[in-house]
Amino acid sequence: MASSVLSSAATSLQQQNHKPTTTFFSPTRFTSHNQLCSFTTCFKRNPVKCNASLDNISENLFKNTLELDQSLSLFPVFRSGYEQFQSATAELPEMEKWGILVFAGFTWLYLTARPGVLIGAIDTYFLAPLQFGFDSLTGRRSLKMSDFLVGNRLGEGTFGVVYSGVIVPKNMNAEERVQKNGRRNASMMDGQFKQKVILKKVKIGVQGAEECGDFEEWFNYRLSRAAPETCAKFLGSFIADKTNSQFTKGGKWLVWKFEGDLDLADYMKDRNFPLNLESVMFGRVLQGMDSIERNALIIKQIMRQIVTSLKKIHDNGIVHRDIKPANLVVTKKGRIKLIDFGAAADLRIGKNFVPKLGLLDPDYCPPELYVLPEETPKPPPEPIAAFLSPILWQLNSPDLFDMYSAGIVLLQMAIPTLRSTSGLKNFNLEIKTVGYDLNKWRERTRSRPDLSILDLDSGRGWDLVTKLISERGFLRRGRLSAAAALRHPYFFLGSDQAASVISKLSLTK
Repeated sequence: MASSVLSSAATSLQQQNHKPTTTFFSPTRFTSHNQLCSFTTCFKRNPVKCNASLDNISENLFKNTLELDQSLSLFPVFRSGYEQFQSATAELPEMEKWGILVFAGFTWLYLTARPGVLIGAIDTYFLAPLQFGFDSLTGRRSLKMSDFLVGNRLGEGTFGVVYSGVIVPKNMNAEERVQKNGRRNASMMDGQFKQKVILKKVKIGVQGAEECGDFEEWFNYRLSRAAPETCAKFLGSFIADKTNSQFTKGGKWLVWKFEGDLDLADYMKDRNFPLNLESVMFGRVLQGMDSIERNALIIKQIMRQIVTSLKKIHDNGIVHRDIKPANLVVTKKGRIKLIDFGAAADLRIGKNFVPKLGLLDPDYCPPELYVLPEETPKPPPEPIAAFLSPILWQLNSPDLFDMYSAGIVLLQMAIPTLRSTSGLKNFNLEIKTVGYDLNKWRERTRSRPDLSILDLDSGRGWDLVTKLISERGFLRRGRLSAAAALRHPYFFLGSDQAASVISKLSLTK
Protein backbone atom coordinates (compact mmCIF):
# COMPACT_ATOMS: atom_id res chain seq x y z
CA MET A 1 0.00 0.00 0.00
CA ALA A 2 2.75 2.42 1.04
CA SER A 3 4.86 1.45 -1.96
CA SER A 4 1.97 2.12 -4.37
CA VAL A 5 1.41 5.54 -2.84
CA LEU A 6 5.12 6.40 -3.13
CA SER A 7 5.16 5.14 -6.71
CA SER A 8 2.15 7.28 -7.56
CA ALA A 9 3.72 10.35 -5.94
CA ALA A 10 6.97 9.78 -7.81
CA THR A 11 5.12 9.44 -11.11
CA SER A 12 3.19 12.66 -10.43
CA LEU A 13 6.37 14.51 -9.51
CA GLN A 14 8.11 13.25 -12.64
CA GLN A 15 5.21 14.45 -14.78
CA GLN A 16 5.36 17.88 -13.15
CA ASN A 17 9.10 18.14 -13.74
CA HIS A 18 8.61 17.36 -17.44
CA LYS A 19 5.69 19.77 -17.91
CA PRO A 20 6.48 21.81 -21.03
CA THR A 21 4.83 25.09 -19.94
CA THR A 22 6.16 27.58 -17.38
CA THR A 23 3.93 29.46 -14.98
CA PHE A 24 4.97 33.07 -14.25
CA PHE A 25 4.08 34.80 -11.02
CA SER A 26 1.30 37.30 -11.47
CA PRO A 27 -0.97 38.70 -8.74
CA THR A 28 -3.93 38.46 -11.09
CA ARG A 29 -3.62 34.69 -11.19
CA PHE A 30 -4.73 34.34 -7.55
CA THR A 31 -8.42 34.50 -8.00
CA SER A 32 -9.26 33.19 -4.54
CA HIS A 33 -8.03 33.37 -0.97
CA ASN A 34 -7.29 29.62 -0.97
CA GLN A 35 -4.99 29.95 -4.00
CA LEU A 36 -3.08 32.80 -2.34
CA CYS A 37 -2.73 30.78 0.88
CA SER A 38 -1.58 27.79 -1.14
CA PHE A 39 1.15 29.86 -2.77
CA THR A 40 2.22 31.27 0.62
CA THR A 41 2.39 27.78 2.13
CA CYS A 42 4.44 26.57 -0.83
CA PHE A 43 6.80 29.52 -0.39
CA LYS A 44 7.32 28.64 3.30
CA ARG A 45 7.87 24.94 2.59
CA ASN A 46 10.37 25.52 -0.26
CA PRO A 47 12.67 28.33 0.83
CA VAL A 48 15.58 26.83 -1.07
CA LYS A 49 13.82 27.13 -4.43
CA CYS A 50 12.76 30.73 -3.70
CA ASN A 51 16.27 31.66 -2.63
CA ALA A 52 17.59 30.11 -5.82
CA SER A 53 15.22 32.28 -7.87
CA LEU A 54 16.31 35.41 -6.03
CA ASP A 55 19.94 34.42 -6.53
CA ASN A 56 19.29 34.11 -10.28
CA ILE A 57 17.80 37.61 -10.38
CA SER A 58 20.76 39.03 -8.47
CA GLU A 59 23.13 37.23 -10.78
CA ASN A 60 21.37 38.70 -13.85
CA LEU A 61 21.48 42.20 -12.39
CA PHE A 62 25.17 41.80 -11.61
CA LYS A 63 25.82 40.52 -15.11
CA ASN A 64 23.94 43.44 -16.67
CA THR A 65 25.84 45.90 -14.50
CA LEU A 66 29.14 44.40 -15.64
CA GLU A 67 28.04 44.66 -19.29
CA LEU A 68 27.04 48.33 -18.76
CA ASP A 69 30.40 49.07 -17.16
CA GLN A 70 32.20 47.37 -20.04
CA SER A 71 30.17 49.36 -22.59
CA LEU A 72 30.81 52.65 -20.81
CA SER A 73 34.54 51.90 -20.68
CA LEU A 74 34.56 52.35 -24.47
CA PHE A 75 33.32 55.93 -24.04
CA PRO A 76 35.30 57.68 -21.26
CA VAL A 77 33.12 60.81 -21.36
CA PHE A 78 29.91 58.84 -20.81
CA ARG A 79 31.59 56.68 -18.19
CA SER A 80 32.69 59.75 -16.28
CA GLY A 81 29.19 61.22 -16.47
CA TYR A 82 27.68 57.92 -15.36
CA GLU A 83 30.04 57.69 -12.38
CA GLN A 84 29.22 61.25 -11.36
CA PHE A 85 25.52 60.50 -11.62
CA GLN A 86 25.94 57.37 -9.49
CA SER A 87 27.88 59.24 -6.81
CA ALA A 88 25.42 62.14 -6.77
CA THR A 89 22.40 59.84 -6.45
CA ALA A 90 23.95 57.13 -4.26
CA GLU A 91 21.51 57.73 -1.41
CA LEU A 92 18.40 57.90 -3.60
CA PRO A 93 16.06 54.93 -4.21
CA GLU A 94 16.26 53.22 -7.59
CA MET A 95 12.88 54.56 -8.70
CA GLU A 96 13.97 58.15 -8.08
CA LYS A 97 17.19 57.53 -10.02
CA TRP A 98 15.20 56.27 -13.00
CA GLY A 99 12.87 59.25 -12.69
CA ILE A 100 15.80 61.63 -12.88
CA LEU A 101 17.21 59.83 -15.90
CA VAL A 102 13.88 59.89 -17.75
CA PHE A 103 13.35 63.57 -16.95
CA ALA A 104 16.89 64.40 -18.13
CA GLY A 105 16.27 62.47 -21.35
CA PHE A 106 13.04 64.28 -22.15
CA THR A 107 14.68 67.61 -21.32
CA TRP A 108 17.54 66.87 -23.68
CA LEU A 109 15.15 65.88 -26.47
CA TYR A 110 13.11 69.05 -25.98
CA LEU A 111 16.10 71.39 -25.93
CA THR A 112 17.61 69.84 -29.06
CA ALA A 113 14.35 69.53 -31.03
CA ARG A 114 13.78 71.91 -33.93
CA PRO A 115 14.37 74.85 -33.87
CA GLY A 116 17.04 74.06 -31.26
CA VAL A 117 16.68 75.90 -27.96
CA LEU A 118 20.05 74.72 -26.67
CA ILE A 119 21.95 75.54 -29.88
CA GLY A 120 20.20 78.90 -30.00
CA ALA A 121 21.31 79.74 -26.49
CA ILE A 122 24.91 78.82 -27.34
CA ASP A 123 24.72 80.97 -30.47
CA THR A 124 23.17 83.98 -28.69
CA TYR A 125 25.27 84.04 -25.53
CA PHE A 126 28.58 82.70 -26.80
CA LEU A 127 29.04 82.64 -30.59
CA ALA A 128 27.45 86.02 -31.36
CA PRO A 129 29.58 87.96 -28.83
CA LEU A 130 32.63 86.04 -30.02
CA GLN A 131 31.88 86.98 -33.63
CA PHE A 132 31.34 90.63 -32.68
CA GLY A 133 34.67 90.76 -30.88
CA PHE A 134 36.53 89.12 -33.74
CA ASP A 135 34.89 91.39 -36.34
CA SER A 136 35.74 94.46 -34.27
CA LEU A 137 39.39 93.43 -34.12
CA THR A 138 39.56 92.80 -37.88
CA GLY A 139 37.69 95.99 -38.80
CA ARG A 140 34.56 94.38 -40.26
CA ARG A 141 32.37 96.35 -37.87
CA SER A 142 33.95 99.67 -38.81
CA LEU A 143 33.51 99.81 -42.60
CA LYS A 144 33.43 103.25 -44.21
CA MET A 145 31.99 104.71 -47.37
CA SER A 146 35.51 105.41 -48.67
CA ASP A 147 36.34 101.68 -48.53
CA PHE A 148 34.20 100.97 -51.60
CA LEU A 149 33.69 102.04 -55.16
CA VAL A 150 30.16 101.52 -56.51
CA GLY A 151 29.71 100.23 -60.04
CA ASN A 152 26.80 99.06 -62.18
CA ARG A 153 23.28 98.73 -60.88
CA LEU A 154 22.25 95.06 -60.86
CA GLY A 155 18.67 95.17 -59.63
CA GLU A 156 16.08 96.86 -57.48
CA GLY A 157 13.56 95.68 -54.92
CA THR A 158 10.90 97.27 -52.77
CA PHE A 159 13.32 98.34 -50.05
CA GLY A 160 16.72 98.50 -51.73
CA VAL A 161 18.89 98.80 -54.84
CA VAL A 162 21.72 96.35 -55.59
CA TYR A 163 25.03 97.36 -57.22
CA SER A 164 28.29 95.73 -58.14
CA GLY A 165 31.39 97.24 -56.57
CA VAL A 166 34.97 96.81 -55.44
CA ILE A 167 36.99 97.24 -52.27
CA VAL A 168 39.46 100.11 -52.52
CA PRO A 169 43.00 99.15 -51.46
CA LYS A 170 44.29 100.95 -48.37
CA ASN A 171 47.08 102.68 -50.29
CA MET A 172 44.83 104.10 -53.01
CA ASN A 173 42.51 107.11 -53.17
CA ALA A 174 39.53 105.90 -55.18
CA GLU A 175 38.01 109.31 -55.88
CA GLU A 176 41.22 110.73 -57.34
CA ARG A 177 41.59 107.71 -59.60
CA VAL A 178 38.00 108.00 -60.82
CA GLN A 179 38.41 111.70 -61.54
CA LYS A 180 41.61 111.02 -63.45
CA ASN A 181 40.07 108.29 -65.61
CA GLY A 182 36.81 110.16 -66.01
CA ARG A 183 34.71 107.01 -65.82
CA ARG A 184 33.92 105.10 -62.64
CA ASN A 185 33.25 101.72 -64.28
CA ALA A 186 36.38 101.99 -66.43
CA SER A 187 38.37 102.58 -63.27
CA MET A 188 36.86 99.49 -61.70
CA MET A 189 37.69 97.31 -64.69
CA ASP A 190 41.31 98.36 -65.18
CA GLY A 191 42.64 95.59 -62.92
CA GLN A 192 43.62 97.76 -59.96
CA PHE A 193 40.61 96.68 -57.88
CA LYS A 194 40.73 92.93 -57.41
CA GLN A 195 38.25 92.40 -54.58
CA LYS A 196 34.74 92.54 -55.99
CA VAL A 197 31.69 93.00 -53.79
CA ILE A 198 27.93 93.31 -54.01
CA LEU A 199 26.45 96.38 -52.33
CA LYS A 200 22.83 96.99 -51.41
CA LYS A 201 21.62 100.51 -50.75
CA VAL A 202 18.70 100.63 -48.34
CA LYS A 203 16.15 103.06 -49.71
CA ILE A 204 15.57 106.27 -47.79
CA GLY A 205 12.04 107.55 -47.22
CA VAL A 206 10.33 104.24 -48.00
CA GLN A 207 8.18 102.96 -45.14
CA GLY A 208 9.64 99.78 -43.67
CA ALA A 209 12.89 99.97 -45.66
CA GLU A 210 15.10 100.87 -42.71
CA GLU A 211 13.66 98.11 -40.52
CA CYS A 212 14.00 95.64 -43.39
CA GLY A 213 17.67 96.60 -43.82
CA ASP A 214 18.34 96.09 -40.12
CA PHE A 215 16.68 92.68 -40.16
CA GLU A 216 18.61 91.64 -43.26
CA GLU A 217 21.86 92.60 -41.59
CA TRP A 218 20.92 90.63 -38.46
CA PHE A 219 19.96 87.52 -40.42
CA ASN A 220 23.15 87.61 -42.48
CA TYR A 221 25.28 87.71 -39.34
CA ARG A 222 23.15 84.96 -37.85
CA LEU A 223 23.51 82.69 -40.88
CA SER A 224 27.23 83.40 -41.18
CA ARG A 225 27.49 81.51 -37.88
CA ALA A 226 24.77 78.88 -38.28
CA ALA A 227 24.74 78.01 -42.01
CA PRO A 228 27.40 80.01 -43.90
CA GLU A 229 27.20 77.80 -47.00
CA THR A 230 23.58 78.76 -47.68
CA CYS A 231 24.15 82.43 -48.49
CA ALA A 232 26.78 84.81 -49.86
CA LYS A 233 29.55 85.79 -47.43
CA PHE A 234 28.44 88.89 -45.55
CA LEU A 235 31.17 91.51 -45.05
CA GLY A 236 29.25 94.05 -42.98
CA SER A 237 27.53 97.41 -43.35
CA PHE A 238 28.28 101.13 -43.26
CA ILE A 239 26.46 104.46 -43.11
CA ALA A 240 27.31 107.04 -45.79
CA ASP A 241 28.90 110.12 -44.18
CA LYS A 242 28.35 112.49 -47.08
CA THR A 243 26.27 112.97 -50.22
CA ASN A 244 27.65 112.64 -53.74
CA SER A 245 26.68 111.01 -57.03
CA GLN A 246 26.49 107.53 -55.48
CA PHE A 247 25.84 108.05 -51.78
CA THR A 248 23.28 109.88 -49.69
CA LYS A 249 24.38 111.02 -46.26
CA GLY A 250 22.85 108.83 -43.55
CA GLY A 251 21.96 106.05 -46.00
CA LYS A 252 22.71 102.46 -44.99
CA TRP A 253 24.62 100.06 -47.21
CA LEU A 254 25.05 96.29 -46.85
CA VAL A 255 28.09 94.55 -48.35
CA TRP A 256 28.67 90.96 -49.49
CA LYS A 257 31.58 89.22 -51.12
CA PHE A 258 31.03 88.93 -54.87
CA GLU A 259 30.05 85.37 -55.78
CA GLY A 260 28.05 86.03 -58.93
CA ASP A 261 26.04 88.86 -60.44
CA LEU A 262 23.34 86.68 -62.03
CA ASP A 263 20.46 85.04 -60.22
CA LEU A 264 18.30 82.11 -61.29
CA ALA A 265 15.69 84.49 -62.73
CA ASP A 266 18.32 85.96 -65.07
CA TYR A 267 19.16 82.51 -66.41
CA MET A 268 15.49 81.57 -66.75
CA LYS A 269 14.84 84.56 -69.01
CA ASP A 270 17.12 82.95 -71.60
CA ARG A 271 15.30 80.69 -74.07
CA ASN A 272 18.18 78.24 -73.76
CA PHE A 273 17.46 77.56 -70.07
CA PRO A 274 18.40 75.23 -68.42
CA LEU A 275 21.15 74.28 -70.88
CA ASN A 276 22.74 77.70 -70.31
CA LEU A 277 23.58 76.47 -66.79
CA GLU A 278 24.95 73.09 -67.85
CA SER A 279 28.64 74.02 -67.81
CA VAL A 280 28.15 76.16 -64.69
CA MET A 281 26.52 73.39 -62.67
CA PHE A 282 28.67 70.50 -63.88
CA GLY A 283 31.84 72.24 -65.09
CA ARG A 284 31.46 70.68 -68.53
CA VAL A 285 28.94 69.70 -71.22
CA LEU A 286 27.04 66.43 -70.82
CA GLN A 287 27.21 64.17 -73.84
CA GLY A 288 25.37 60.99 -74.77
CA MET A 289 21.95 62.10 -73.49
CA ASP A 290 18.94 63.59 -75.23
CA SER A 291 17.94 67.18 -74.48
CA ILE A 292 15.08 66.30 -72.12
CA GLU A 293 17.32 64.10 -69.94
CA ARG A 294 20.01 66.80 -69.85
CA ASN A 295 17.47 69.45 -68.90
CA ALA A 296 16.03 67.23 -66.18
CA LEU A 297 19.48 66.51 -64.73
CA ILE A 298 20.37 70.21 -64.57
CA ILE A 299 17.06 71.15 -62.96
CA LYS A 300 17.43 68.34 -60.43
CA GLN A 301 20.90 69.60 -59.49
CA ILE A 302 19.55 73.13 -58.95
CA MET A 303 16.56 71.92 -56.98
CA ARG A 304 18.65 69.70 -54.73
CA GLN A 305 20.78 72.68 -53.73
CA ILE A 306 17.75 74.87 -53.06
CA VAL A 307 16.07 72.28 -50.82
CA THR A 308 19.34 71.48 -49.02
CA SER A 309 19.85 75.16 -48.16
CA LEU A 310 16.26 75.46 -46.98
CA LYS A 311 16.70 72.45 -44.71
CA LYS A 312 19.74 74.06 -43.10
CA ILE A 313 18.07 77.39 -42.36
CA HIS A 314 14.88 75.65 -41.18
CA ASP A 315 16.94 73.53 -38.77
CA ASN A 316 18.04 76.83 -37.23
CA GLY A 317 14.49 78.15 -36.88
CA ILE A 318 14.63 80.55 -39.84
CA VAL A 319 11.94 80.76 -42.52
CA HIS A 320 12.95 82.81 -45.58
CA ARG A 321 9.38 83.74 -46.66
CA ASP A 322 10.48 85.04 -50.08
CA ILE A 323 11.86 82.09 -52.04
CA LYS A 324 11.81 82.84 -55.78
CA PRO A 325 14.31 82.73 -58.69
CA ALA A 326 15.30 86.39 -58.20
CA ASN A 327 16.49 85.55 -54.66
CA LEU A 328 18.65 82.61 -55.70
CA VAL A 329 22.12 83.68 -56.83
CA VAL A 330 24.11 81.32 -59.05
CA THR A 331 27.82 81.49 -58.24
CA LYS A 332 30.66 81.01 -60.70
CA LYS A 333 31.25 77.58 -59.16
CA GLY A 334 27.68 76.44 -59.74
CA ARG A 335 26.42 76.93 -56.19
CA ILE A 336 22.93 78.25 -55.45
CA LYS A 337 22.94 80.86 -52.66
CA LEU A 338 19.94 82.34 -50.86
CA ILE A 339 19.79 86.13 -50.76
CA ASP A 340 17.44 88.89 -49.55
CA PHE A 341 16.59 87.93 -45.98
CA GLY A 342 14.70 91.14 -45.32
CA ALA A 343 11.42 89.24 -45.09
CA ALA A 344 12.84 86.28 -43.15
CA ALA A 345 11.58 85.37 -39.66
CA ASP A 346 13.53 83.67 -36.88
CA LEU A 347 10.80 81.68 -35.18
CA ARG A 348 13.12 80.53 -32.43
CA ILE A 349 12.91 83.96 -30.81
CA GLY A 350 10.21 85.66 -32.90
CA LYS A 351 12.61 87.96 -34.79
CA ASN A 352 10.83 89.87 -37.59
CA PHE A 353 7.58 88.03 -36.91
CA VAL A 354 4.43 90.12 -36.58
CA PRO A 355 1.04 88.33 -36.61
CA LYS A 356 -1.17 89.23 -39.58
CA LEU A 357 1.78 90.81 -41.40
CA GLY A 358 3.35 89.07 -44.37
CA LEU A 359 6.20 90.34 -46.56
CA LEU A 360 5.82 88.18 -49.62
CA ASP A 361 5.53 87.89 -53.38
CA PRO A 362 1.95 86.84 -54.26
CA ASP A 363 3.18 84.80 -57.24
CA TYR A 364 5.13 82.46 -54.94
CA CYS A 365 3.05 82.68 -51.77
CA PRO A 366 1.29 79.55 -50.45
CA PRO A 367 -2.48 79.56 -49.85
CA GLU A 368 -2.13 80.03 -46.07
CA LEU A 369 -0.60 83.51 -46.72
CA TYR A 370 1.09 83.65 -43.31
CA VAL A 371 4.01 81.70 -41.94
CA LEU A 372 2.02 81.09 -38.73
CA PRO A 373 -1.77 81.12 -38.20
CA GLU A 374 -3.34 84.56 -37.88
CA GLU A 375 -4.45 83.83 -34.33
CA THR A 376 -0.83 83.34 -33.20
CA PRO A 377 -0.12 85.91 -30.46
CA LYS A 378 2.67 88.46 -30.53
CA PRO A 379 5.99 86.84 -29.50
CA PRO A 380 6.88 87.10 -25.80
CA PRO A 381 10.37 88.22 -24.66
CA GLU A 382 13.13 86.33 -26.48
CA PRO A 383 14.14 83.85 -23.72
CA ILE A 384 10.51 82.81 -23.20
CA ALA A 385 9.86 82.65 -26.95
CA ALA A 386 12.95 80.47 -27.42
CA PHE A 387 11.87 78.08 -24.66
CA LEU A 388 8.38 77.68 -26.17
CA SER A 389 9.55 77.52 -29.79
CA PRO A 390 9.67 73.68 -30.11
CA ILE A 391 5.98 73.50 -29.21
CA LEU A 392 5.09 76.26 -31.68
CA TRP A 393 7.14 74.59 -34.42
CA GLN A 394 5.63 71.15 -33.90
CA LEU A 395 2.07 72.48 -33.91
CA ASN A 396 2.39 74.70 -36.99
CA SER A 397 5.36 73.49 -39.13
CA PRO A 398 6.18 77.02 -40.38
CA ASP A 399 8.99 75.72 -42.60
CA LEU A 400 6.37 74.38 -45.03
CA PHE A 401 5.69 77.98 -46.07
CA ASP A 402 9.03 78.01 -47.97
CA MET A 403 8.45 74.56 -49.44
CA TYR A 404 5.41 75.71 -51.40
CA SER A 405 7.51 78.49 -52.95
CA ALA A 406 10.24 75.96 -53.76
CA GLY A 407 7.61 73.84 -55.54
CA ILE A 408 6.64 76.84 -57.70
CA VAL A 409 10.31 77.35 -58.61
CA LEU A 410 10.59 73.69 -59.65
CA LEU A 411 7.44 73.97 -61.74
CA GLN A 412 8.77 77.10 -63.47
CA MET A 413 12.11 75.49 -64.27
CA ALA A 414 10.42 72.41 -65.74
CA ILE A 415 7.57 74.13 -67.64
CA PRO A 416 8.71 76.93 -70.03
CA THR A 417 5.28 78.61 -70.25
CA LEU A 418 5.33 79.35 -66.50
CA ARG A 419 8.55 81.36 -66.64
CA SER A 420 6.81 84.49 -67.85
CA THR A 421 4.98 86.82 -65.47
CA SER A 422 1.66 86.37 -67.28
CA GLY A 423 2.03 82.59 -67.42
CA LEU A 424 2.72 82.37 -63.68
CA LYS A 425 -0.20 84.65 -62.78
CA ASN A 426 -2.55 82.58 -64.92
CA PHE A 427 -1.31 79.41 -63.22
CA ASN A 428 -1.99 80.88 -59.77
CA LEU A 429 -5.54 81.72 -60.78
CA GLU A 430 -6.14 78.21 -62.13
CA ILE A 431 -4.55 76.36 -59.21
CA LYS A 432 -6.70 78.32 -56.77
CA THR A 433 -9.91 77.30 -58.53
CA VAL A 434 -9.05 73.58 -58.18
CA GLY A 435 -8.18 73.81 -54.50
CA TYR A 436 -4.39 73.71 -55.06
CA ASP A 437 -4.60 70.18 -56.45
CA LEU A 438 -2.00 69.88 -59.23
CA ASN A 439 -3.49 66.67 -60.61
CA LYS A 440 -6.82 68.42 -61.15
CA TRP A 441 -5.02 71.41 -62.64
CA ARG A 442 -3.25 69.10 -65.09
CA GLU A 443 -6.59 67.70 -66.25
CA ARG A 444 -8.41 71.02 -66.58
CA THR A 445 -5.83 73.64 -67.62
CA ARG A 446 -6.15 75.11 -71.09
CA SER A 447 -2.50 76.11 -71.33
CA ARG A 448 -1.37 72.61 -72.40
CA PRO A 449 1.92 72.67 -70.44
CA ASP A 450 4.92 70.58 -71.46
CA LEU A 451 5.35 68.14 -68.56
CA SER A 452 7.91 65.86 -70.22
CA ILE A 453 10.70 66.75 -67.76
CA LEU A 454 8.55 66.06 -64.69
CA ASP A 455 7.19 62.82 -66.20
CA LEU A 456 10.65 61.25 -66.57
CA ASP A 457 11.56 58.29 -64.33
CA SER A 458 7.96 57.18 -63.89
CA GLY A 459 6.80 60.68 -62.96
CA ARG A 460 9.00 61.17 -59.91
CA GLY A 461 9.38 64.88 -60.55
CA TRP A 462 5.63 65.30 -60.94
CA ASP A 463 4.99 63.37 -57.73
CA LEU A 464 7.40 65.62 -55.82
CA VAL A 465 5.93 68.87 -57.10
CA THR A 466 2.37 67.73 -56.29
CA LYS A 467 3.49 67.17 -52.69
CA LEU A 468 5.01 70.66 -52.48
CA ILE A 469 2.28 72.67 -54.19
CA SER A 470 -0.69 71.71 -52.04
CA GLU A 471 -2.94 72.84 -49.25
CA ARG A 472 -1.90 72.33 -45.65
CA GLY A 473 -3.53 69.28 -44.13
CA PHE A 474 -4.24 67.98 -40.63
CA LEU A 475 -2.29 69.77 -37.88
CA ARG A 476 -1.12 72.24 -40.54
CA ARG A 477 0.87 69.54 -42.31
CA GLY A 478 0.25 67.78 -45.62
CA ARG A 479 3.16 69.31 -47.54
CA LEU A 480 6.67 67.87 -47.64
CA SER A 481 9.31 69.44 -45.42
CA ALA A 482 12.80 70.04 -46.80
CA ALA A 483 14.13 66.94 -45.05
CA ALA A 484 11.27 64.79 -46.41
CA ALA A 485 11.71 66.25 -49.90
CA LEU A 486 15.39 65.28 -49.94
CA ARG A 487 14.34 61.70 -49.19
CA HIS A 488 11.88 61.68 -52.09
CA PRO A 489 12.69 59.23 -54.94
CA TYR A 490 13.06 62.22 -57.29
CA PHE A 491 16.51 62.88 -55.86
CA PHE A 492 17.61 59.25 -56.03
CA LEU A 493 18.44 56.75 -58.72
CA GLY A 494 18.32 53.00 -58.35
CA SER A 495 21.60 51.13 -58.79
CA ASP A 496 20.63 49.86 -62.23
CA GLN A 497 19.49 53.32 -63.34
CA ALA A 498 22.60 54.97 -61.94
CA ALA A 499 24.82 52.50 -63.80
CA SER A 500 22.89 53.16 -66.98
CA VAL A 501 23.24 56.93 -66.65
CA ILE A 502 26.96 56.74 -65.84
CA SER A 503 27.55 54.54 -68.86
CA LYS A 504 25.80 57.09 -71.08
CA LEU A 505 27.69 60.10 -69.78
CA SER A 506 30.75 61.10 -71.75
CA LEU A 507 31.99 64.20 -69.96
CA THR A 508 34.07 66.61 -72.01
CA LYS A 509 35.33 70.07 -71.09
